[in-house]
Amino acid sequence: MSRGATYVRKGIVSKGVGFGSALAIAISFTTHKSILWAIFHGFLSWLYVIYYALTR
Repeated sequence: MSRGATYVRKGIVSKGVGFGSALAIAISFTTHKSILWAIFHGFLSWLYVIYYALTR
């Protein structure tokens, strides 16, 4: 049973990281209108999303 639980956790974490990056890229591009900034903020993912939420 522990093997199944480990598999489910890995699946959830990988989807969460992907959503955070996509959200950061969308926010960054609409704010700065720059693909380079959007890529950079995509690497930061949730850190940038939290920063944006706190400063706006």
